[in-house]
Amino acid sequence: MTLLRVHDLGKAYRKYASEWHRFAGWLGVPTKPIAETWVLRHVSFEVGAGEAIGIVGQNGAGKSTLLKLVTGTIVPTEGSVSLAGDVAAILELGMGFNAELTGRQNVIHSAGLLGFSGSEIEQYLPDIESFAEIGEYFDKPLRTCSSGMQMRVAFALATARRPGILIVDEALSVGDAYFQHKSFQKIRQFQEQGTTLLIVSHDRSSIQALCTRAILLEQGSVIYDGEPEAVMDFYNALIAEKENATVEVSTLDDGRVSTRSGTGEARVEQIYLANTEGDPIEFVEVGQAVTLHIRVKVHSDLETLVLGYGIKDRLGQVLYGTNTWHTKQVLEQLRAGSTYNFEISFNADFGVGSYSIQTALVDQDTHLTANYEWTDIALLFNVMNTSRPLFVGCLWNEPTIQIEEVA
Repeated sequence: MTLLRVHDLGKAYRKYASEWHRFAGWLGVPTKPIAETWVLRHVSFEVGAGEAIGIVGQNGAGKSTLLKLVTGTIVPTEGSVSLAGDVAAILELGMGFNAELTGRQNVIHSAGLLGFSGSEIEQYLPDIESFAEIGEYFDKPLRTCSSGMQMRVAFALATARRPGILIVDEALSVGDAYFQHKSFQKIRQFQEQGTTLLIVSHDRSSIQALCTRAILLEQGSVIYDGEPEAVMDFYNALIAEKENATVEVSTLDDGRVSTRSGTGEARVEQIYLANTEGDPIEFVEVGQAVTLHIRVKVHSDLETLVLGYGIKDRLGQVLYGTNTWHTKQVLEQLRAGSTYNFEISFNADFGVGSYSIQTALVDQDTHLTANYEWTDIALLFNVMNTSRPLFVGCLWNEPTIQIEEVA
């Protein structure tokens, strides 16, 4: 069942010669603006019941504008939005709140605007106060509350009853770690009960942990709609590349998407995982000693070269990563045509599952000054357990458990 349908949506902000010209345009009188800026154009997608969609993109890409159009906070210049079911939204921090009213008064007022009946407000108010956890500040003017406290009240109100669609902008990033964890737990509970989620966030881990799909906006248009890991890899490649000119996307044999970007002064020519005998392997035993072999070819003279790598789980979360800048093994004064072999040895102390390796060739500690090559899902391997006690999770951390009867 489709709960949200966005069709050819666009939003332009127009400047007119005078307010009379603007007013005439509202009345249908043909008036031409003297300036027109499109912040969103030709955006179309559908969201089904129970889906969790992440909206990502750089600042100014149109993410917040899209959510405001979906919630009806602003009206589109073109296209349409169709919603089925009740919507709860957390957009700009404190949106609709009055700084002179107390938290309690703001909740009562805003709940009424959201369609809560008098009896429902009375019913949900204690739960909202309890979930917000701001103590005596709930009965003080909102202007005396920190931004984090205001976000707590806004989130507690928006999630007081389970909505059909929950829309969350970056507001959650204001909260402290404890309340973020609490909020995400509430969102996951709603998801399990069938709520559809639309969330804007720059936090890769949040998108990949919560979402079943992600949509990447660039300059007001949808440029990628797909599986969260692939979308976030592509997004990070765009950021690294800056000019978006050399990003390559390829589909692997298992259907996963590998993204590569970079200027090409150095490239990974070969990468494989080997056992202690040096034999390439794809299946690894929990805790097994392995070596990651990476061969790099230098195509231009370089002052410095740094190799970075990361190990990601099946959701794309980086479990561990480092580079030769931090290990103080930077290569200097490299000549075009030279080749280097890197051997990285470690124990595969991971849980059962599928993992991938990402690689980066840069000049310093990050890719922001020079990105020679960045590859997500450069290598895949699988971890199995045939000799360890049964355990769950992505980390093998075998404990020693002592039990003593107390007299």
